[in-house]
Formats: sequence, C-alpha cells, structure tokens
Amino acid sequence: MLRLGRREFDPHEPVIMAIVNRTPDSFYDQGATFRDEPALDRVEQAVAEGAAIIDIGGVKAGPGEHVDAAEEARRTVGFVAEVRRRHPGVVISVDTWRHEVGEAVCEAGADVLNDAWGGVDPRLAEVAARHGAGIVCTHAGGVEPRTRPHRTSYEDVMEDILRVTVGLAERAAALGVPRESIMIDPGHDFGKNTRHSLEATRRLSEMTDTGWPVLVSLSNKDFVGETLDKPVKERLLGTLATTAVSAWLGAQVYRVHEVAETRQILDMVASIKGHRPPAVARRGLA
Repeated sequence: MLRLGRREFDPHEPVIMAIVNRTPDSFYDQGATFRDEPALDRVEQAVAEGAAIIDIGGVKAGPGEHVDAAEEARRTVGFVAEVRRRHPGVVISVDTWRHEVGEAVCEAGADVLNDAWGGVDPRLAEVAARHGAGIVCTHAGGVEPRTRPHRTSYEDVMEDILRVTVGLAERAAALGVPRESIMIDPGHDFGKNTRHSLEATRRLSEMTDTGWPVLVSLSNKDFVGETLDKPVKERLLGTLATTAVSAWLGAQVYRVHEVAETRQILDMVASIKGHRPPAVARRGLA
C-alpha cells in the first residue's frame, strides 16, 4: 500500500503525478506556469484529468540561471499553500534537493519531497521524516544538481540504480520516513546517456521486484528524443510508448506533462493486465 498525504493507493493502482513548473525557463513549457494564475489553472486541469499528485518545481533541472534556496522557496512555498487551500485532498509534491526548501514547503502543506538528485543533500530525508512526508529516492549517477552527464559509464546500470535507490530508501526509513510513503525512481536521463535510460526501462521489473513503489519520470525527456530523433514538442508518442512498457513492468507512479493521454495509456494497460474492468462492455452482449 502506497500512502501519500491523505491518500492511499492499492499496489496495482497507477498514479499520475502532474508537473507544474514554477520556473521561467522550463525545457518543456518555457515558463508557461511561472506566474500564479496560469499555474493554478494548470493544477485545476490536471486534477480534473485524473492526476492524484501535483509536483511543483522551482528550479529547472538542466543548466541555466543560478537559483538560490531563497528564490526557490519564493517560487514554491506560497504556491504550495494556495494549492493546499484549494485542493485539500490532492497530494502535493515538491521537486527539490535542498533541505531548507523541503522544510519550508512541508510547513506550507507539502506531502512529498521529490529528490531528483539522489540524496545530494542528506538532510532532506531528515526533513521528510520530521514532517511525516513521503520521499522519492532517485538514481542520478552521482552528478551535481543541474549538470548534464559527460561520458558516464556503468559496469551494470541497473545494479547501480538498485544499489543507490534501495540504499536511499532504507536510509529514509531508518530516519523515520514511513516505509509506505517512500518511492524509488531510476532517474531517466539523470547521470545517464540514452542507452542507459533505455536499459533502465527494459529492466524496470528488477526495481519493482524490490517491493518499493517505483516512480518513473519519462515525460518528453532527451532519451525519448534521441531514440526517435524528435524535438521536445514531438516526443509525446515516444513518451506514451515508454509509459505503457513501464506500466506493464510494474511501475506505479508517473510524473508527466500530459495527464489525459497518460491516463488512457495506464487504464488500458491496467485492463489488459486484469487489474481494471473495461469502462463499457457491450460488444457481443446484445
């Protein structure tokens, strides 16, 4: 059972985490939700389309203008409080690697700390434990936040992913983060080249076999673009194909830009696997 905030999710229940970037330079939307009103509209739309989690980020993942902890908090804390006020039942996640920001957003009502940079600040898990918040434990290949991988190599990429993510998850649990609120993430693109991310996807069942809920962040990423030779705005089909494979292999949480399309993919896979009945079943019965 996955428990996040006020919500509980059955092991076979796919969960959508909708991305809301509070940045002026996001690789995907180029600042479309930097201002409050468009960002709040995005939350409303995502919830209506089936997102159970809203993931709020105040710093672009890739290289760019320096954003210190104070500015990251300015972009996220008040917004978290407003989303909590408007949507008391939604799960609020904040994408941060800094414990200072984690402390502030948890006080404002965040339920999950999405640590995409692999525990680079070990105090972040301590913050999650103190507030009873969930945490995402990600493999980032040991790179510094906001840097791109350069000639990264692994003897066995999945072995490294498992060692790091399970280690971070066990540490978080030992600190007091509820085990049912801890997720592991292979970290597609983070500290990896395209072949590494493809292999991580192909071998995703090795992560789900650990028993920890697996989160995947696939949406429009570079490994999809390089695999198909497509620019950012033409990666939806590749993203959805990767989503379907990940769902078949047992991932539970999906961090996405396109909520409605992802919902259909996840529902279809769940029905094929026998975990969800068809929404309508009239064929051959009349």
